[in-house]
Amino acid sequence: MKIVNEMNISFASKSINESFARSVVSAFVLNLDPTINELADIKTAVSEAVTNSIVHGYKMEDGTIYINGKITDKNKVILKIRDRGCGIEDIEKAMEPLFTTAPEEERAGLGFAVMQSFMDKVKVSSAPGKGTTVTMEKTIIPRKR
Repeated sequence: MKIVNEMNISFASKSINESFARSVVSAFVLNLDPTINELADIKTAVSEAVTNSIVHGYKMEDGTIYINGKITDKNKVILKIRDRGCGIEDIEKAMEPLFTTAPEEERAGLGFAVMQSFMDKVKVSSAPGKGTTVTMEKTIIPRKR
């Protein structure tokens, strides 16, 4: 598998930047000619990962979110959303539907479940005090013209 395109961005961990992240990633994958549904899936998964970094990783405090995007020669999009926030003690527990560390924010605890439902693969790596990286993959099915 060969990387044919790559991008890196970083931005402040502010809720207003969630739409920025969605737009940048959307623009990055457009050259693969995704369907509207494929694009919506990716944008939704990115929103969830970025929101998790803002709300849970940095606990609404100042920080930086990093996104690395790669496109392979097999039409696979690989996205890494990373923060240097508080990290996750129990990744398995955090990935359970309805689990949330911010019930006072009225969070549903479905972020990871949403990411998993819209992407082909989701991997989370984290360490307390070191931050979290969410790696998501989705293959865009080539359309016949």
